[in-house]
Amino acid sequence: MLHLPELHERPVEDCGEGKFITSSTRMDFPAAQAKPAADGKIIYYPPGVKEITDKITNDEVVKRLKMVVKTFMDMDQDSEDEKQQYLPLALHLASEFFLRNPNKDVRLLVACCLADIFRIYAPEAPYTSHDKLKDIFLFITRQLKGLEDTKSPQFNRYFYLLENLAWVKSYNICFELEDCNEIFIQLFRTLFSVINNSHNQKVQMHMLDLMSSIIMEGDGVTQELLDSILINLIPAHKNLNKQAFDLAKVLLKRTVQTIEPCIANFFNQVLVLGKSSVSDLSEHVFDLIQELFAIDPHLLLSVMPQLEFKLKSNDGEERLAVVRLLAKLFGSKDSDLATQNRPLWQCFLGRFNDIHVPVRLESVKFASHCLMNHPDLAKDLTEYLKVRSHDPEEAIRHDVIVTIITAGKRDLSLVNDQLLGFVRERTLDKRWRVRKEAMMGLAQLYKKYCLHAEAGKDAAEKVSWIKDKLLHIYYQNSIDDKLLVEKIFAQYLVPHNLETEERMKCLYYLYASLDPNAVKALNEMWKCQNMLRSHVRELLDLHKQPTSEANSAAMFGKLMTIAKNLPDPGKAQDFVKKFNQVLGDDEKLQSQLELLISPTCSCKQADICVREIARKLANPKQPTNPFLEMVKFLLERIAPVHIDSEAISALVKLMNKSIEGTADDEEEGVSPDTAIRAGLELLKVLSFTHPTSFHSAETYESLLQCLRMEDDKVAEAAIQIFRNTGHKIETDLPQIRSTLIPILHQKAKRGTPHQAKQAVHCIHAIFSNKEVQLAQIFEPLSRSLNADVPEQLITPLVSLGHISMLAPDQFASPMKSVVANFIVKDLLMNDRSTGEKNGKLWSPDEEVSPEVLAKVQAIKLLVRWLLGMKNNQSKSANSTLRLLSAMLVSEGDLTEQKRISKSDMSRLRLAAGSAIMKLAQEPCYHEIITPEQFQLCALVINDECYQVRQIFAQKLHKALAKLLLPLEYMAIFALCAKDPVKERRAHARQCLLKNISIRREYIKQNPMANEKLLSLLPEYVVPYMIHLLAHDPDFTKPQDVDQLRDVKECLWFMLEVLMTKNENNSHAFMKKMAENIKLTRDAQSPDEPKANEKLYTVCDVALCVINSKSALCNADSPKDPVLPTKFFTQPEKDFCNDRNYISEETRVLLLTGKPKPTVVLGTVNKPLSATGRRPYIRTAGSETGSNISVNSELSSSAGNRSREQSSDISETGVSENDENPVRIISVTPAKTEPVKNKEINSDQATQGNSTERGKKRPATASGTENIHQKPEEKNVDETGPSLAAKTRRGRPPKPEPQGTTAKNEEANKPPVRGRKRAAVSQESPGSLEAGNAKAPKQQDTAKKPAAAQRQIDLQR
Repeated sequence: MLHLPELHERPVEDCGEGKFITSSTRMDFPAAQAKPAADGKIIYYPPGVKEITDKITNDEVVKRLKMVVKTFMDMDQDSEDEKQQYLPLALHLASEFFLRNPNKDVRLLVACCLADIFRIYAPEAPYTSHDKLKDIFLFITRQLKGLEDTKSPQFNRYFYLLENLAWVKSYNICFELEDCNEIFIQLFRTLFSVINNSHNQKVQMHMLDLMSSIIMEGDGVTQELLDSILINLIPAHKNLNKQAFDLAKVLLKRTVQTIEPCIANFFNQVLVLGKSSVSDLSEHVFDLIQELFAIDPHLLLSVMPQLEFKLKSNDGEERLAVVRLLAKLFGSKDSDLATQNRPLWQCFLGRFNDIHVPVRLESVKFASHCLMNHPDLAKDLTEYLKVRSHDPEEAIRHDVIVTIITAGKRDLSLVNDQLLGFVRERTLDKRWRVRKEAMMGLAQLYKKYCLHAEAGKDAAEKVSWIKDKLLHIYYQNSIDDKLLVEKIFAQYLVPHNLETEERMKCLYYLYASLDPNAVKALNEMWKCQNMLRSHVRELLDLHKQPTSEANSAAMFGKLMTIAKNLPDPGKAQDFVKKFNQVLGDDEKLQSQLELLISPTCSCKQADICVREIARKLANPKQPTNPFLEMVKFLLERIAPVHIDSEAISALVKLMNKSIEGTADDEEEGVSPDTAIRAGLELLKVLSFTHPTSFHSAETYESLLQCLRMEDDKVAEAAIQIFRNTGHKIETDLPQIRSTLIPILHQKAKRGTPHQAKQAVHCIHAIFSNKEVQLAQIFEPLSRSLNADVPEQLITPLVSLGHISMLAPDQFASPMKSVVANFIVKDLLMNDRSTGEKNGKLWSPDEEVSPEVLAKVQAIKLLVRWLLGMKNNQSKSANSTLRLLSAMLVSEGDLTEQKRISKSDMSRLRLAAGSAIMKLAQEPCYHEIITPEQFQLCALVINDECYQVRQIFAQKLHKALAKLLLPLEYMAIFALCAKDPVKERRAHARQCLLKNISIRREYIKQNPMANEKLLSLLPEYVVPYMIHLLAHDPDFTKPQDVDQLRDVKECLWFMLEVLMTKNENNSHAFMKKMAENIKLTRDAQSPDEPKANEKLYTVCDVALCVINSKSALCNADSPKDPVLPTKFFTQPEKDFCNDRNYISEETRVLLLTGKPKPTVVLGTVNKPLSATGRRPYIRTAGSETGSNISVNSELSSSAGNRSREQSSDISETGVSENDENPVRIISVTPAKTEPVKNKEINSDQATQGNSTERGKKRPATASGTENIHQKPEEKNVDETGPSLAAKTRRGRPPKPEPQGTTAKNEEANKPPVRGRKRAAVSQESPGSLEAGNAKAPKQQDTAKKPAAAQRQIDLQR
C-alpha cells in the first residue's frame, strides 16, 4: 500500500523562474458534464469542460485539458465519488489520441493529468493492462525531457510533473511489469541528460527521490540500469555534464547499501572473470573504481580484493593500469585505504620492484603524493625508494629524486634523513640528468630552509650538510658537474642578486661553517674561474697584436683551452671559434668583454656587461640558440658576480665586528674565533683572485689589526694577504708601509715558521728596497744561531732558507759558511738530546722534539739554498745529496748513536726523501742525482711508517702532476703494489691515472711537446720502472718464484694503467722497450753478471705480463724507443740476448695467480704465543693513542695466504686525510706455543672465525702499524734460533719451510742498506704485532760497520 501525501496540503512550491503552484484551496466544481465515449461509456468532464476529441483544434484541446488538469490537481484520495465519476475520463486520457499527440503542450498536460491520476487512485492504478502501463510511463518519461529548459513558459508544469512523480513514487507501480527495467533505464537516462546548472536544488532533490526509490525498493539493480548511473562518472561524461556527475554521486551515496552488491558483481565479472561484454563500461573499470572510491569507499568493499588479484597479473600493461589506479586511491588526501586494507597496501608496495619498467616508474611517481598526503606511510616507502634509487633505469632514479625533493619542498618534515640520503647518493650518479636533478633539488632545499630559514633552526640543521656535499662535487672530473656547482653557488648558496652587505654576510658565515674539503673545493672553484678569466684576457691581448702565423697558432691554442672549460668541449670548440670571429669583427664587443674581466669591474657592471653581450649575440628569429647558450656559460664563469671592492670592504667590516664582538656569530652557528679565522682565510683566497679589490686604507688598517692578534693562523693569513695585494702600498699608502715593515721584521725573526716564511716573501714582493730589508733580517739571524737552544732555531732557519732562495745573488755566499759550519757540522751531525724510547714510529707535530724539528728545517734550508743558486759550481749539491742519502741509509739516525727516537727518525727519513725529490725538480741537480740516490729516495714510498709513505706519496704526486719532476720519478709508484694498506694502493693507482692523463693531455695540447717525448710520454716510464725493480733490495734471487711474483705485481700495478688504451700502438712500443733493454747492460753495474741477470729477468717478467694482457703487442712498434743512458748502456753491435731468464713453469705460476705464501713479522693472524701482552687502549696521556709501546715476544709469521688476501683490508678505517687514525682493539693473550710450531697455516690461524663467515675481523688503523715492540728479556729463548739482526722495516721475510735452517741463517744476515718497507699485514695496515714490529738485535753479531761506511758515502 503506497502512502500518498496530499498535494493540496503542501506549502507553496518554488518551481523555478519565480513561478509558483499552489493547491492550498480546494475548489468546488459545478456538476460534471457527461459525454458519451467511443466505447459507449459515459465520460464525465469537469464542469465547464466540453468534450475533448480529435475534432477540435489543438488550442481548444489545450484549453480544455488545462481545466481537467486543474480538476485532478485538486482531487485527493478520499474523494471516492469523484474518483468513480472521473474514472472513464482517466481511462480516456490514456488513449492513443493523447499519448501520441503531436502537440507537446497537449502531451505535457496529459502527463500532468496521468501523474495526478496515479496519485488519486493509488495504490491501485485505474489501468490494468501491463502494456498500457508501460506505454503511459514511457510517455511520462519522455515528457520529463522538458525539464531541460528552465526558461520555457511550461517549465512550471514540468516541475509539477516531476514533483508529483517523486512524492507519489508512481514509478514503483512498474515493479509489477516484466519489462520494467526498460522504463527505469529510460527514466534514469532522461533525468541524467536533462540535469544542468540552471536547475535549483529542489529539482535535483526530486530526481534523487524518484531514482533512489526505484533502486532501494526494487529487487535489485540490473547491469543496464547500473550502467546508466556509472556512465556519468567516466571522465569524458563528467567533463561534459558536471551536474549529472554530481547527481550520480549523491544517488550512489544515498543508495550505497543497496547498490554495493550490484557494483561488486559488475567488477567481479570484468576483473576476475574477464567478461568485458557484460557492459559497455568494461574498458573504464579503473576510472570507475577511482570515482566510486572518492564517492564512498564502502561502495568498493568487495572490489578491493579483486584489485589485489589484478596486481599480480601476468600482463604488464594491466598491472600498470591497476598501479595507476591504486596510486590515486592510496595517495588521495583523505584516503585511509592503506591502514584499512594492509594486504592490498603491501601487495601494491611490491610493485616498486616490478619487472616492468613503467610499473616501477608509476610506483615511484605515486610516492610523492603519498609522502605529502600521508606522512605516516613514509616508513613503508623508504625501503622501496632506497632500492629504486639504485634502479638500472635512469628515468626511475630521476623520479625518485623528484619525488623526495617535491615532498621536501612542501614540508621538510615529510622526508626523513634516510630519504635525503638517497638524493645525496644520486649526486654521484653515472647519468648527468640524475646528478643534475639531485644537485638542484638539494640546492633548492638549502636555499629554502637554511638561507631563508622558512622552517626554523631544526630544519636548517637537518639540511646543513647540503652545502658541503654540493661543493664536494666540484672534485668530480666532469665539466658539467663543475659548472652546475658554480651555478648553484651563485644562485642558491650565495645568491648573487642579494645586496652587497647581505651577500657578503651570507658568504662570510657559509665559509666559516664549511668542512675543510668543501673549503678546498670552493677555493678551487674561484681559482678555476680566475684562470679562465686570464685565458680570456690573453685571448683579447692576441686580438690586439698584428696578424701572423704564430699569433693564429697561439690564438687557436687559447681557444681550445677555453673550450675545455665549457660543457661538451667538442661542440664548444666550434662555438668558441665563432665567438672569437665575432670578437675580431666587433670592437665594441671586445671593449665590453675587457670591462667584464677587468680587475676593477664591479658586480653591477658585470651584470650589465653580460646582458649587453648576450643581447648583441641574440637572434630573435632563433628562440633556442646553442651558440648564445655556450657564450652565456662562458660569461657566467668569468663574470665577477660576487666579489668587487665594495664586497671586500663589506667582508672586512664583518670581520671587524667579529673581532669587536658585535657580530651575529653565535646566531649564525659559529664561534667568534672561528668566524675571524675563516674570514681571514676567505680574504686570503680572494687576495689571489681579486687582488685589486683590496687596495684601500680601510682594508689594510683592519689587516694590520689582525697582524697584532694572538691567533697565529690569523696573523699568517693577514701577512699573505699583504703579500698578494700590497704591490701599491709603498707608493700609495706610505702610512701603512711604515707600520707594516717593523711587524714583518718581527714576524720573520720571532714569529711562527709559517709567519716567518710569509713575512720574508711579503717583503720581497711589495718593497722596492727588499735587499736592504732582507739583509736587516739575515745578518742578526745568521749570527744568533745556537744549536743548544733548538726551539729558538726553527723560525730563523725558515727565514734564512727563504731569504737565500729569494735573493741568491746577495746571500748565497754568506749562507755557504752557515751551511758548512753550523747546519751540517753543528746541527745535523750531532744529537744533543735523547729521544723518548716509546716504540712509536710517528708522533703528532706537537710531540716532536724541538731538535728534530730544527733538523727538518735545516734540511729544507739546504734545499732552498741550492734551489736559489740553481747551479752546482761549488759542488755543494753533491755534498748535500750524499748527506741526504746517508740519512736514508742510516734510517734517519745520521750519527747512529741510538739517541734518537723511532718517531723522530721517521720525520728525518721523510725530510731526506722529500729533499732529494725537491732537488730533482731543478734540472741542474737532477743530472747529478745518481741511480743509487734515486733508488734510496724511491724506497721511502715503502717506509715502515704509514705516515711517511702517505706524505711522501702525496708530495710525489703533486710534483708529478705539475710536470715538475722527471718522468723516472713516476716509476716509484710501482713500488706501491707492496703497500699493505689497500687504501694506500688505491690512492697510488688514482695518482698514476691522474698523472698519465695529465701528460697525455699536455702532449695533445702542446705541439712543441713532441720534441720532449722522452720526458713526457707516460710509456717511457717502463725502462725506469724495470731498472728500479731490478735494484729492489728484496729482489735477491732471480729464480725465486715468490720474489718474481712480487716483481710481477709491481710491474702490473703500473702496466695496468698504461695499457688501459692502446694509443698509437703503445702496447707494442712498451714491449719493444723491454726487448731493447735486454740488448743493453745495467749502466749502474755494467760488469756485474748478477745485476744484469736481474735486469734481464725483470724484462722477461714485463714481457710475460704484456704478452698475456694484450693481443695487440705483437704489432710493429711505431718507432724505436730511446733508452735513458743514465740507467742503460748503449747496445753493443754483436751482442744478442735471446735467452729466457724465467722458465715456462715460472711463467705459468706468475700468470695463474695461485696464492703466494705471505709471511709477516710478529704474530699477525695467528694465535698469540706471547704471555703478558697488553690490550691496546687509548689513554689520556697520548693524543693519538696509536703508538703505545707493546711488550711481547716476537713469534713467527702465519702461513700461506695470497698477497691480495693478506693485504686488501677494507675495514681498516685508514683515511687519506687522517694523519694518525685510531681504532681501539683488545687482544686476549694466548698460551705460549713451542717454537717448532711457529709456522701455522693461515686457514688454521683463522679457524676460530670460520663459523662467522663474512664478519669483520678486529682491525686496527694506520697508527697501530707504527707500534715498535720490545721483547721482554725473560721471554727470549736464548738457545733457540734468533730472528734477523735487523729486519727490513715493515717488509716481511719470505716463508721458511719447517725443519730447515738455511733460511734462518739467511735471515740473520744484515739487511740491504737503506731499505724501509711497510709490513704486509693480513689484518690491517697496522696490526700491533707486525706493522712496524722491530726484531731484537743481536748485540754481538748485528752491529754493522756504520761509521766507516758513512764516511765512504759522504766522501763519494
